[in-house]
Amino acid sequence: MKVLIIEDEKPAARRLHRMLAALNIDVEQMLHSVEESLNWLQNNEHPDLIFLDIQLSDGLSFEIFEEIEVKSAIIFTTAYDEYALKAFKLNSIDYLLKPLDEDELEVAVNKFKANYPKQSDVQVNLDEIRKLLINPVDRKFKKRLTIKVGQHIKIINIDEVECFYSENKSTYIHNQENRNYLLDNSLEYWQEQLDPEHFFRVNRTFIVQINAIKDIIAYSNSRLKLILHSYNEQEIIVSRERVKDFKNWID
Repeated sequence: MKVLIIEDEKPAARRLHRMLAALNIDVEQMLHSVEESLNWLQNNEHPDLIFLDIQLSDGLSFEIFEEIEVKSAIIFTTAYDEYALKAFKLNSIDYLLKPLDEDELEVAVNKFKANYPKQSDVQVNLDEIRKLLINPVDRKFKKRLTIKVGQHIKIINIDEVECFYSENKSTYIHNQENRNYLLDNSLEYWQEQLDPEHFFRVNRTFIVQINAIKDIIAYSNSRLKLILHSYNEQEIIVSRERVKDFKNWID
């Protein structure tokens, strides 16, 4: 059985490694970030089982599933609250609440060995987890944002923003006036602040506003290329795993 650990806290990863070794389970690799995990999974045969933390050093682990089709079963290791736990209970894959308990770990591993859940079941429940974590029923989404420009504070309405994007580990917006502004928070932060009816994260780098889309072009490997009204600095490609959701979003 091939096992992968994805956990940004290295002491926690090492402890889980030791606990699995006590169960005679060899860990093939330990990874610590979304970027590192994507690179590894894109260039290696997927393991049978992944122990996956949700909050990684460079974002939420859900981003991994948005970029590639993970062919492994998942057991979550998480410190999330009751909303997440309710979601995990809907899932055919088990979860372990930190700090990990040796007996619970053994039960989870035996459950995996007995069932070998299908990845299609995992993906459905990942969507349910995301919905419950975000808890959209009670959310009030951002209507405007403030940006410091020199000694001035500029107010920009959200509906004036064409896209949010990351570049060189920084986050920016591009507005209808064809201007770029640096933001303080990460792209993951803004993804949760924006109304999903109007904004969609098309890949790891871009969140686009629906009214900013000028054209949609078929692209290689079943992907889509977006042309916005004013932004033209980088190609905006809808990742293959996000195309179906994107098409549903624009309908």
